[in-house]
Amino acid sequence: MSSICRTGETVMDFLTGREVPDSDDEQIRQKIERLLVEGKGFDPSEIEVDRCFEISLGDQKAAGRAELVVYVQGRPFMSFKCSRGSLVTREREALAASRLACDVQIPLTVVTNGRDAEVLDTLNGRISAVGLEAVPSKEEAEKRSGEFESVGLNEKRKEKEARIYLAFADFACPTECNE
Repeated sequence: MSSICRTGETVMDFLTGREVPDSDDEQIRQKIERLLVEGKGFDPSEIEVDRCFEISLGDQKAAGRAELVVYVQGRPFMSFKCSRGSLVTREREALAASRLACDVQIPLTVVTNGRDAEVLDTLNGRISAVGLEAVPSKEEAEKRSGEFESVGLNEKRKEKEARIYLAFADFACPTECNE
């Protein structure tokens, strides 16, 4: 299920101040950006919007995107997929993005529809907590950041994750990464 784009309409991004295309999913992302700053105590400078990354499969190259990446003590800590509908249908794409977006896997992956959330352990793909209240605050994240080891992916695993990501990637509104 792709996001319903509002053709020609824009919204100002809470974190960057840039005008971005408006859609149902963008409204969810704006809500989560506010939650992270106003409710969870993160500084806007600790949150990267639309982290783009390159995907290479043989001769093919594509752009990937992690919607929001939260950094703790300068290291990527949690990645967000903000989308309407069922959370379970977004888990695999979100995990693939968390595994590919940086040099090391982002420890936590959060899938949210703005009303509910699943917090997943990126290394094992399992749900570790449920609900928006389960999204770690800055204080909690700082305490927990040491419990996650920095783990990269070997080339075979990168290829698998890239294929999974690309299988889902065509179901989104255009962004800076794929326009």
